[in-house]
Amino acid sequence: MAAVRKPVLLGLPDAAVHGHPTGPGAWSASKLGGLPDALPAVAAPSPVCERCRQSLALVVQVYCPLEGSPFHRLLHVFTCPRPRCGSCGARSWKVFRSQCLQMREKEAPDTQRQENNLAAEDWCEGADDWGSDNEETPSPQLTLDFGNDSKGAKDIDCTAQLQDLCLQETLLAAALTVPPEEEMALPSVVPQFLPYYICVVDEDDYRDVVSLDHAHSLLREYQQREGIHMEQLISQSLSSDDNEKYEKTTIKSGDKIFYKFKKRIAACQEQILRYSWSGEPLFLTCPSSEVTELPACSLCGAQRTFEFQLMPALVSILRSADLDLSVEFGTILIYTCEKSCWPHNQQTPMEEFCIVQEDPDELLFK
Repeated sequence: MAAVRKPVLLGLPDAAVHGHPTGPGAWSASKLGGLPDALPAVAAPSPVCERCRQSLALVVQVYCPLEGSPFHRLLHVFTCPRPRCGSCGARSWKVFRSQCLQMREKEAPDTQRQENNLAAEDWCEGADDWGSDNEETPSPQLTLDFGNDSKGAKDIDCTAQLQDLCLQETLLAAALTVPPEEEMALPSVVPQFLPYYICVVDEDDYRDVVSLDHAHSLLREYQQREGIHMEQLISQSLSSDDNEKYEKTTIKSGDKIFYKFKKRIAACQEQILRYSWSGEPLFLTCPSSEVTELPACSLCGAQRTFEFQLMPALVSILRSADLDLSVEFGTILIYTCEKSCWPHNQQTPMEEFCIVQEDPDELLFK
């Protein structure tokens, strides 16, 4: 019996995030850039780069509760946007998972009940079935709020602004009153990319619109750009000695993976995120041993499973209004605890695991 293909949801950039939305309207929205939102009773992650020890910038926030689970669930991906740390691979990337129990509908106030149900009916069948006795591993369910509520997006949290202002004044006063010989470095400013909401579409809605002509056109374009001819490459590999044959075969394998990647995303090249919990990642380059040797969950010891990946189109969208920030990558593969464990009274985010695959073109310049 053939394996059932896991559904794939594509994340696309949407409207800009205005102001400082708070509450369920903020943490139940998926977005890129900005500052991380925190679930109730769980602190927002604030990681630092393992190389430069400076604050990391939020790349994406993904609201992704699992079907049949009683938890709200939020994933944050961070990176160091400083050029000197760009070549550090996974050392400059961090992934965190936060969870908190949902309020059952009968216990929630009318206004909050409406907010909690923003996307459940749109994205899930049985997403509100929190009392299920099924103990199997929960299936993926991306119940997202994508910022279509323009009123919520435009609300400005004056209290948060005042708190930020007071904090800045306190830090400045402290710096002025400390004697020079005892002066300590102030906390670094958290770098921010311009924030945008992320909307989601089903990949199957796009796959049927790409013709074979377009796929062949992509292959010809790649061959011309790289100076590679598949037929010639194959014939050379068959007629060379053992060492050369192995080298050519390795190159050919890498080209096939890259071509498969390009062909798969051709229908929707603006995708910045691919979500397929417990599905298969779309590799850009030959997978390393990290994929087969994923570390177990540091808390419960369960295996980690693929959840989503960040795509090359995101690179050109991540920009800052007033700082010289940049990030380069091919694709970032995110793996999380397959049991999505969350201890009672846990108040801090749990770190998960990511694999960085660089753009093959970028490797030529290093």
